[in-house]
Amino acid sequence: MSDEQFIFAEEENETKEISDAKWKLIIADDEEEIHSVTKMVLGSFTFEGIGLEFLSAYSGRETRDLISENPDTAIILLDVVMEKENSGLETVRWIREELKNRFVRIVLRTGQPGQAPEKQVIRNYDINDYKEKTELTDQKLFTTITSSIRSFRDIKTIDRNKRGLEQIIVSSAGMFEENNLKSFTSGVLTQLTAILQFDESSILLQSSSFALSDESGDLYILSGTGDFKGLEGLKASSALSGKESELCENAIRDKKSYFSEDTYIGYFERSSGGVNILYLKGNKIISDLDKELIRIFATNISVAYDNIFLNKEIEDTQKEIITTLGEVVESRSRETGNHVKRVGAFSALIAEKIGLNEKEVELIRSASPMHDIGKIGIPEAIINKPGKLTKEEFEVIKTHSLIGHDILKGSDRSILKAAAIIAEQHHEKWDGSGYPNKIKGEDIHIYGRITAIADVFDALDHKRAYKVPWSLQDIIDFFIDQKGIHFEPRLVDILIEHMDDFVAIRDLYPD
Repeated sequence: MSDEQFIFAEEENETKEISDAKWKLIIADDEEEIHSVTKMVLGSFTFEGIGLEFLSAYSGRETRDLISENPDTAIILLDVVMEKENSGLETVRWIREELKNRFVRIVLRTGQPGQAPEKQVIRNYDINDYKEKTELTDQKLFTTITSSIRSFRDIKTIDRNKRGLEQIIVSSAGMFEENNLKSFTSGVLTQLTAILQFDESSILLQSSSFALSDESGDLYILSGTGDFKGLEGLKASSALSGKESELCENAIRDKKSYFSEDTYIGYFERSSGGVNILYLKGNKIISDLDKELIRIFATNISVAYDNIFLNKEIEDTQKEIITTLGEVVESRSRETGNHVKRVGAFSALIAEKIGLNEKEVELIRSASPMHDIGKIGIPEAIINKPGKLTKEEFEVIKTHSLIGHDILKGSDRSILKAAAIIAEQHHEKWDGSGYPNKIKGEDIHIYGRITAIADVFDALDHKRAYKVPWSLQDIIDFFIDQKGIHFEPRLVDILIEHMDDFVAIRDLYPD
């Protein structure tokens, strides 16, 4: 994505968060008068339109407690001598070394410079300024506070930039691991929100977001959070308000990403054609730094979208080839190619009902149509014999399991590896009486056990060269009879419990 794809809106005070934030100033001194005078002199002080919040401590211990409770403190005006002669110096060392707070600007104030010589203190303690109390006139106090806050702001900006870039690196690594478009998009929305609120000292970003993808010329909501949660799968034209639709349409029309006050609209044009839109609205104005972080992150999003759709195209091609091969094999036995489509759908249904994850459900849906690929090596005279096979002929046809496994086993592709397992094991039986290896129980891979149910159900339900279709009740009775013998018991229970779903799939792919 080029820089020209981003338009940064002209806004007043765009770097300010919508909040009542103030610069925190700890006055640490055991003299009450010092607190009163400091607050009086600095009462109307502002820097970048933000005033001061005064916090008072009268000892080293109180100072340590305050800075622990307020790690976002900008400045400490710290007296050297409080409950002890070196309370201030001990507190400096504790803040830097124990608390590990390198951000707060520490201005050491002393009324007894002889006890804490400036050169020695500056050399040995991590302080940012050293002032004798008599030096701090109104003007010099104003100058000291202004320069300290400016330094604090710049250091925090550098740190926030660094942490933002770290967040982008971590987020991008996680994104590229996800190949499912819906999951990826949901993750992107989460990471965008995280990038905008990773600074724990800022107000919490309450956000609402959604992502759109074009399908057949229409935009659909892929994922939503906040106000847009639950709209997944709906057309954008009917689910979004006029303003939201207008912003998205502007991005598509101009082929650019936009920032508009507290809203980001990301436009991503895929190299393969088509677009994706990300919409994020929060409760703070998006600062220049936020915009730059989003711009960097969006470059990775753009690459990731291209990778996902490229992988999807490869996977779709693989699935199409696998299904076509399965149909070619079935056509040799004068059976409709819809057999392999039904077996794939039946297998996916069973996999889903037993709790396999989405990735495995789709894997078995794609791989199970290859279960009989080995029949390509069996003579047609045996495959299409109308009567009962002889013992010798049956031994020949049993070899299709090993032939199929040998054809597929050399691939490193997950679909073909799963198909190799299914081709070899879908004729194994739960009690060990199957073929080719007579394995039993859970030694049979779950893909093989599932496909066995799907394949036999469809074979019994449809006409074959050697049989007429069975009635649904006869099929149910057969599976009950073979429960724990041919088939895994829990898979038989799922078949019977969800028979309506199996019939619906059958009707969807008729012969």
